[in-house]
Amino acid sequence: MAWYVGRRLLQMVPVFFGATLLIYALVFLLPGDPIAALFGDRGVNEATAARLREQYHLDEPFLVQYLLFIKGALSLDFGQSFTGRPVIDLIAGAFPVTIKLALVALAVEAVFGVLFGFLAGLRRGGWFDSTVLVVSLVVIGIPVFVLGFVAQFLFGVKWGVVNPTVGSDPGLTDLLLPGVVLGALSFAYVLRLTRNSVAEGLSADHVRTATAKGLSRPRVMTVHVLRNSLIPVVTFLGTDLGALMGGAIVTEGIFNVPGVGNLVYQSVIRGEGPTVVSVVTILVMVYLLANLAVDLLYAVLDPRIRYA
Repeated sequence: MAWYVGRRLLQMVPVFFGATLLIYALVFLLPGDPIAALFGDRGVNEATAARLREQYHLDEPFLVQYLLFIKGALSLDFGQSFTGRPVIDLIAGAFPVTIKLALVALAVEAVFGVLFGFLAGLRRGGWFDSTVLVVSLVVIGIPVFVLGFVAQFLFGVKWGVVNPTVGSDPGLTDLLLPGVVLGALSFAYVLRLTRNSVAEGLSADHVRTATAKGLSRPRVMTVHVLRNSLIPVVTFLGTDLGALMGGAIVTEGIFNVPGVGNLVYQSVIRGEGPTVVSVVTILVMVYLLANLAVDLLYAVLDPRIRYA
């Protein structure tokens, strides 16, 4: 197991550097002068602009800027934002909110997606199966920003069930509606994936053998059908965790959630490339570690898989 984890960590190294280099290049190629954008219509004298460019290494070639960024990132020193605050402080304030939001969304799609998908797979071709398939298609067809505005208006403005916007220090209850909106699309995919996997598992040889041995139907369904059907679902959920954290920009913007999405959006507007790259770099690390956790969970779900 330790050998396998070590090998997977080594495989992540080129992925990490490749992803961060690509992201840094895209930010570096953004048009406009971030120093001029920082001062806006007030303008800035050349001496101040030159000092700021030197402070943020904007006067260096692209490769030098990237290497300086990587050197600081390896020690979790992402420098300062254009407002003078350390970037790590901005990330430390925004990331816990986004993590809670992503976990709420992940819990919604995992619990309800697996539950409804499992029931639909057991009753394939019935009215419940047809209903959940239609609902999942509708959810997939609605853009996230449309679903977010509709949910905000109905539950927050018209019915007053929840606050239409999230405060500066949100709790789990405040993030419930944004989390449902964020996880709605993935919920539909998890539902359909579980449903198809369970329906195929019902006709597998090991399920017929377990039934022939006289095992109870609940045990056959949960241990032999559901457990093996969760392997593709766990793969999707593991990779989706990073996608939820990175894709929360629209949802956080609609519900005014003070998380990573808002931080990235404001940083892009101000042209703060180091802040954008720092946040995305951490998201890349989360994504890679989530994939490693998924690989290790395979051995738990399928006893035939062993990491020697």
